[in-house]
Amino acid sequence: MHTYTVSVRWTGNLGRGTGDYCAYSRDHEILAGTKAEKIAGSSDPSFRGDGTRYNPEELLVAALSTCHMLWMLHLCADHGITVTAYQDDPVGHMVQHADGSGEFVDVTLRPRLTITDASRIADANGLHQRAHSLCFIARSVNFEVRCEPHAAV
Repeated sequence: MHTYTVSVRWTGNLGRGTGDYCAYSRDHEILAGTKAEKIAGSSDPSFRGDGTRYNPEELLVAALSTCHMLWMLHLCADHGITVTAYQDDPVGHMVQHADGSGEFVDVTLRPRLTITDASRIADANGLHQRAHSLCFIARSVNFEVRCEPHAAV
């Protein structure tokens, strides 16, 4: 079993959060451990790779997280929920088989949103299911993608 953990942080709050669909940037950062912010690739150290560089497994987990985040920001803007911060620390698990092949068995997203209106917390948490159903990456994988959301003011 291999575990891949990344951290995704939205950096696109231009001062008004998601107050309007056009009011925010889609910029974000993806980090994994102590790796540099640029995307320099290699294979996982378990497969003779350079542990200071991003591996495809981490990038797959990051792709799921960022796709979900971008849909959430869009949906919140559409539903009048102002997001001022977004952080996710997703974890993916891959099994390796005796013949050397492997496959992901699950990824868990753990998005944490900061919003401006406490009365909209349940609404924000409820939008994650819709974001999941719209996410291009989640719709393309053959393993379970879970979401453990948390919104707060």
